[in-house]
Amino acid sequence: MKQTAPYQVLDPCLLGRPVHLLHIFAAQLRDDLAQAMRLNMNRRYWGAFQVEDVAFSRLEGHEARTRWLSFAAPAGNIAFSLERKVLLSVLNFRYGRNKSEASAPIDESAVRVTATEERLAVVLGQQLAGTLAGRIELNLPVSDKAALASSDEFKPATGNHPPKGTWIITVTVTEGEGGGGGRFWFALDKSLMASVLRGLLPEREQAKKNKGAGPLAQRLQVGLQGRLVSKEVALGSLFDLQVGDIIPVSLHRADVLLDDSRLFTAAVTEHKGKLCLTSFEDVD
Repeated sequence: MKQTAPYQVLDPCLLGRPVHLLHIFAAQLRDDLAQAMRLNMNRRYWGAFQVEDVAFSRLEGHEARTRWLSFAAPAGNIAFSLERKVLLSVLNFRYGRNKSEASAPIDESAVRVTATEERLAVVLGQQLAGTLAGRIELNLPVSDKAALASSDEFKPATGNHPPKGTWIITVTVTEGEGGGGGRFWFALDKSLMASVLRGLLPEREQAKKNKGAGPLAQRLQVGLQGRLVSKEVALGSLFDLQVGDIIPVSLHRADVLLDDSRLFTAAVTEHKGKLCLTSFEDVD
């Protein structure tokens, strides 16, 4: 696959973004994929493979012969393509083969396409797309995680071949020691590519980007304290207390304080083992 330099930005919406830092994301994704392939649930597919390289490039016209699958979530779409020789190797590993078969090269033309092979391509694409989405979300600041966090899983979807010039991620894998290798690709839509770049922004630039967003009342943060209970006891009774003694109290509405000023009262409720305040009322 011919790769273009990562700083050649063709999409106007990406101008000014840290495209020159994509190698950092690629290194992070390489570690994520290597770890994901070692998980027990994935080892039955990828147990013989290692991730050698991950790199960004632009989709060229000669990639048109590759079959692409599409996976969709509210945050955006990920297209996925896998070299058939890699898919067949995973298929053979999944259903078992001896060492002599493992070392023999696979003749793709001699192996007909089966429904099992097509289903496996979807399963692998869904797993790997989830790993990629997880890395994108992990890099984003908390304020930008909502869209990806709502995407529990990228679902198979109908889609066309990504257009020429789309940003793609090329993953190179090798099979065992001295074994064959191959590649698979991800293609990101503009929304997800923007999320990748936003996650690479230095913290100071992210702070500048978020500063000034929204009305002052929404950006101004204050610390509130909730006073759940108060009780008066005689000083003598206080000194007579022993470890394990119980002080009976009645839990009514709690006071909500700003410094020493009483602003609200609130009802005390329990939610998943935690005490929470609700039903706020202004103090007259």
